[in-house]
Amino acid sequence: MNDVYLLWILFSLFVGVSLAIDLGVFSKIRRGKKQNSEQKESPPPFKTALAWTIVWISLAGVFAGMIYFYMGPEKMAEFVTAYALEESLSVDNMFVFLLIFTSLNIPHKFQHRVLSMGILGAIAMRVPLILVGVALLEKFHWMIYIFGGFLIVTAIRMLIQRKEKKIEIEKNIAIRVLKKFIPVDFELKDTKFFVKKDGILYATTLIVALVIIEFTDLLFALDSIPAVLAITTDPFIVITSNIFAILGLRSLYFLLAGVMEKFYYLKPGLIAILLFIGMKMIASEIVEIPTSISLGVVLGILGTVLALSFVRARKHTD
Repeated sequence: MNDVYLLWILFSLFVGVSLAIDLGVFSKIRRGKKQNSEQKESPPPFKTALAWTIVWISLAGVFAGMIYFYMGPEKMAEFVTAYALEESLSVDNMFVFLLIFTSLNIPHKFQHRVLSMGILGAIAMRVPLILVGVALLEKFHWMIYIFGGFLIVTAIRMLIQRKEKKIEIEKNIAIRVLKKFIPVDFELKDTKFFVKKDGILYATTLIVALVIIEFTDLLFALDSIPAVLAITTDPFIVITSNIFAILGLRSLYFLLAGVMEKFYYLKPGLIAILLFIGMKMIASEIVEIPTSISLGVVLGILGTVLALSFVRARKHTD
């Protein structure tokens, strides 16, 4: 059997089994008894979120080892770099998630249901986007300059944009589109995505949050996928690294939800990473930067950002 096909099978098993456990499928079967809706929809405690974050990172590490065994050290370096890049960019996206939930007044205990559905939607959306991006680069190599320029523009936009305090729900394009198909009830009383009032079906704020999150992830993917394509154009590496990063997003969100504001230097770090990746793509015909150096730069920036944020947080608590 071709090594890549074998890795696809192993990857599918990893993802399928782990996602089923994470979403509670096996635990529901094991319990075999009904629970009230509030118990089922409780958010994962800190220790559970930490455990699952470690599990997803460990699974990515194990899979990187399999890539090393079957495809060699270069492909493993590409996977690790792409995964680290996607994971770091995902943290910035969590601030947007928190802003969405705050703007819609969605309680913490209901947020994980929205994120669970959002993860499945993000996976379904990312794969075709990645395949299109890879096909464009293979057929039109000059697209690498467009992707690189786009990342630099994104970094500059992040540099000059002001911090939003709240999302204007009524003006959001995703919600305007949703309202064309179904009326929206902004009074959240339980965990239902849809409710009936006087015989009319309404979408609840959970669906509103899900729609905005999926739309946000689409915009986010337009930034992150070109960045990963600067590391490698191998569809297998790009898809697997993206999905591993997405799968760990829910547990990472609940792990960091209470301390996100302490990542003081995350934004400058992400700007530096996007600028580096963008310039790497534009200069690819002049100088070829090895994957190992790209990995070192990405991890170096992230390590510096976390260290400086930790020092500043300690000073504020003293």
